[in-house]
Amino acid sequence: MRLRAAKVFLSFLFLLIFGGSVLCGSVAMAQTPATAQTDRIAALEKRADENAAAIAAAQTAGDNGWMLVSAALVLMMSGPGLALFYGGLVRKKNILGTMMQTFAMMAVITVLWGLLTYSLAFSSGNAFIGGLHNVFLHGVGLAPDKAYAGTIPLQTFMIYQMMFAIITPALITGAFAERMKFSAMLVFMVLWSIFIYSPMAHMVWGQGGFLNATGRFPCLDFAGGTVVHVTSGVSALVTAIYLGKRIGYPKVPMPPHSVVLSFIGACMLWVGWFGFNAGSALSAGTLATSAFVATQFGAAAAVIGWTAVEWIRQGKPSALGAISGAVAGLVAITPAAGFVSPMSALWIGLIAGAFCFTMVAKVKSWFGYDDSLDAFGVHGAGGTLGALLTGIFANSAINPIFGPGKATGLFEGNWRQLFHQAFGVGLAWTISIVGTLIILFVVDKTMGLRVSEEDERVGLDLSQHGEEGYDWAH
Repeated sequence: MRLRAAKVFLSFLFLLIFGGSVLCGSVAMAQTPATAQTDRIAALEKRADENAAAIAAAQTAGDNGWMLVSAALVLMMSGPGLALFYGGLVRKKNILGTMMQTFAMMAVITVLWGLLTYSLAFSSGNAFIGGLHNVFLHGVGLAPDKAYAGTIPLQTFMIYQMMFAIITPALITGAFAERMKFSAMLVFMVLWSIFIYSPMAHMVWGQGGFLNATGRFPCLDFAGGTVVHVTSGVSALVTAIYLGKRIGYPKVPMPPHSVVLSFIGACMLWVGWFGFNAGSALSAGTLATSAFVATQFGAAAAVIGWTAVEWIRQGKPSALGAISGAVAGLVAITPAAGFVSPMSALWIGLIAGAFCFTMVAKVKSWFGYDDSLDAFGVHGAGGTLGALLTGIFANSAINPIFGPGKATGLFEGNWRQLFHQAFGVGLAWTISIVGTLIILFVVDKTMGLRVSEEDERVGLDLSQHGEEGYDWAH
């Protein structure tokens, strides 16, 4: 009996274990597809989030890297590019004084930008000037700001825009080369940066700006046709006229003391200009490529335009003319770089080369002003022309800035854009003329603008800095 009972118990235990296993297996098999599907969905979602984060991080790293390189390229345009270009064009007794003016902007405007002018240009304010929210760079951190550039740190945007603020007043120095006090130049440039550059930058590039693409009078200015070149070039003309001519001009020959230095400087400007224009896309995407290509074609065509007219009129193509043509083309393509096709860039450059040659070779002599290094003839005239041509050649296929399917320039049927460009240029001219005259008058009456006749004859190197650029005795 006991043996039989044991067999029955073992059989029952076996059936219980086997049945339970089968039942649990059935339940598990019934649950596995749903659970596995849920797990797979969760895993895919997690992987998608990780991929999106990796893509965003890669885009941020790529854009940030390009923008930091572009900022360095624009700084190279000031020193050594512009310093060498302008330095070679003056007489040898003024080379250090001329180069020092550009170099000083790299230091003074940097500090001013951090303390005040970045805030005036880019913080929220009214339609004409920014507020004081970002003075001392308050709130300018390492996080992106979607209002300006959503994939790079705000500090990167700030430092990139600083390089524009540095080179713009430095361009003006070419008009009063060889005759302004260094101390007066510093005060003049600080006031000019506050009262002329900052409002123009805010109106064109700042959020809510009067001339912003979303403003009341949208003025297309991709990298600084009005903000940089019109303001600096027109202010240069006003300054040259206010100061008066150099002693002996135009009867005494005042040729460049070293076209070689100017040639090297111009080539550096050309290379640096890719950061100036392509960097203004504020990312490393296709728009940067388009601006890069347009910049190269515009500059090259302008060399041909300037050289061809000079060759026809004067019988020889000069090296100085060729490099001046390159700069003129770079100036003219600057507002248009992110809006036009390569072939349109060719036309803009070709027209600008011929036009700026005429301004330098003929118009200056007609009116008799002493724009020492042709800051107005190249930057003021070239910037004005480029801004107007942008309104003609701008193409929505390159940059649909007004929205998909909406025409951008005159050739696409948007005739209003040419009017807006002319209005923006006219406003830039007005602010530059009136503002510069007021600043010059104030500085002149308080500390004097021009060096003495004796100091001018000795040269700025010795009279302003107590040293010489070339020590022939050694």
